[in-house]
Amino acid sequence: MFVRFTLAAACLAAVSASCAVFAGDEDPYQWLEAVDTPASLDWVRARNAETLPKLEQAPGYEALHARLLNIYNSPQRLVPVTLIGSRAYNFWQDAEHPRGIWRSTPLADYRTGTPRWRTVLDVDALGHAEGQSWVWKGVECLGPSGERCLVKLSRGGGDAVEIREFDTRTGDFVAGGFRIAHAKTEITWVDRDTLIVGTDFGPGSLTDSGYARILKRWRRGTPIEQAQTIFEAGKEDMMVSAVLDQTQAAPRNFIVRRPSFFTEEIYAIGQQAKAVKLDKPDSAKALVWRDRLILELRDDWTRNGHSFAKGSLLALPLDSARARTAVPEVLFAPSATVAMEEWHAVKDGFVLNLLDRVRGRVMEVRPGRKGWSQRVVPVPELGASKTMPLDAERSNDYLLTTSDYLTPSTLSYLHFGKPGAQVLQRLPAFFDASRLEAAQYEATSRDGTRVPYFIVMPKGVPRDGSLPTVLYGYGGFEVALTPAYNGGVGAGWLEKGGAYVVANIRGGGEFGPRWHAAALKEKRQNAYDDFIAVAENLIQRGITSPKRLAIMGGSNGGLLVGATEVQRPDLFAAVVCQVPLLDMKRYHLLLAGASWMGEYGNPDIAEEWAYISKYSPYQNLKAGVTYPRTLFVTSTRDDRVHPGHARKMAARMREFGQDVWYFENMEGGHAGAADNTQRARMWALTWTFLDQTLR
Repeated sequence: MFVRFTLAAACLAAVSASCAVFAGDEDPYQWLEAVDTPASLDWVRARNAETLPKLEQAPGYEALHARLLNIYNSPQRLVPVTLIGSRAYNFWQDAEHPRGIWRSTPLADYRTGTPRWRTVLDVDALGHAEGQSWVWKGVECLGPSGERCLVKLSRGGGDAVEIREFDTRTGDFVAGGFRIAHAKTEITWVDRDTLIVGTDFGPGSLTDSGYARILKRWRRGTPIEQAQTIFEAGKEDMMVSAVLDQTQAAPRNFIVRRPSFFTEEIYAIGQQAKAVKLDKPDSAKALVWRDRLILELRDDWTRNGHSFAKGSLLALPLDSARARTAVPEVLFAPSATVAMEEWHAVKDGFVLNLLDRVRGRVMEVRPGRKGWSQRVVPVPELGASKTMPLDAERSNDYLLTTSDYLTPSTLSYLHFGKPGAQVLQRLPAFFDASRLEAAQYEATSRDGTRVPYFIVMPKGVPRDGSLPTVLYGYGGFEVALTPAYNGGVGAGWLEKGGAYVVANIRGGGEFGPRWHAAALKEKRQNAYDDFIAVAENLIQRGITSPKRLAIMGGSNGGLLVGATEVQRPDLFAAVVCQVPLLDMKRYHLLLAGASWMGEYGNPDIAEEWAYISKYSPYQNLKAGVTYPRTLFVTSTRDDRVHPGHARKMAARMREFGQDVWYFENMEGGHAGAADNTQRARMWALTWTFLDQTLR
């Protein structure tokens, strides 16, 4: 039931108990879901006006903001590149270019460490000329020359983008070229004069999740309204998109239909022929590579009498007739402690990023006459190792980044199949780590599951519970949290004598799909139990105490800290809840929320709402309970997770007389910040809030 505007207006000036008593399914703060109405924005400005002076006028804030900005704008940051044609491309932001420049240099120069950068597109200059707050969202280029690209630009940093055709030779947008209005668009090249487009074509063209439902083939020189429809997904599907594969002599297009976040179907298409569905498990992630279909299993699978564990990486013949009788080739199989975090194709094989007890490992696999061979790439024992191909379809070169919590990151250049690595860059130390140490511990969750976590803290601190500690978590969508050097965390928190903890709870990908599946839907409470267990373990070890312990998380991690705060308010002194989901009764009705029902469940189904309702933070707030001091951070321009979640939760807590701090950036999208200046402000506010609360 929608609340009448008169109630919203009455609650705007002062939030009172009479304004916020739930009557049945009525939500008295639903009016705050209207992103840009005067009433909603006035409420946001009022909350910002309460919070910002308390933090920005605090001792040390200005110095911290300046230091963080210097770190984020440092010219000594790592410079990863992608190969487009014969040149290496990089997107770069600094003090002179807050919104960034897209630039290029000869690959040989890049490898020498003295690149001669040429600015290809200046986003700041473009925004100034057009009077728009443009934020760079990437580019899709047509190989092999890379002369024509599709540049994606967002207004304010949201997921919706405007797309324009760009000529990398001239450095200009193509006059009369392809251009698509601001929307959540899926696009790929077919050839120089043809695109496959999924966008907002008008009523009925989007899924319930707000993504493309219809794909059309669009020829150059014709209006997009005349583009030929080639595929339609269901309205209840998550989305549909197309990809261009160039691993064979003749490029091929494939359609990817995603019925849900964790399922996908792949269809081969030609110029005229009907799309043909490839034979694969719906839950498996897939990539077409040469004459093979590469599958990453999310579920156990039996094929032609052979069984394969979830988390395996397999190869099948792309030809459907051969695939029906073939035994899948195994590229990787998980173990109890080793899982695959991600994988990348290069010209002649694949580079796998593995996790061994949440510590990074790298392996190369390539096909041969006797099957697939493996080569272990040496990396540091404790830390994270991330790889990125320069050009997945035409090059065997790739980049490797290694780091840990206390060691500045290193960027190296490797060639697939060859030993050795060329070190390109080493970060300088952005904070003093000489008095810090890092360790990995385990906590025991409610059901007996052992949950690992990392901690970075001062050396030799007394175990008397006095150490200010921030516990960070995510626990969803098979995302793994791995050790990594973070100058902002070091300068903002660690260097001041605080401890920083990262919990590897269920729902994440630290141990592959099984770890993720252990917190899906009706098992969601496992993630919260794990997080609580880590907090209790920190207290039991004497590292910290409830009055010195804060929790922090964003997006699904915002839901994590919101649920944990409501369930165990006695355990924490502070909560930082960033771009969160919090109203799990209505999350599927807001922006991209419907796409996450595979993770959380559907609250419109009584059986599923029965378990969602037990942890949904917004519905479980109670009068008469003292909750930790809470800072909500969100963005007006977040078009993925609706800012209404944070707004309504803050309003509800204010009604109950809680200590609520609120900051909503008017730009930034789901990242919360559109450039380094906004990023520095957001984190300076956060660390200042934690410093004030925990010390």
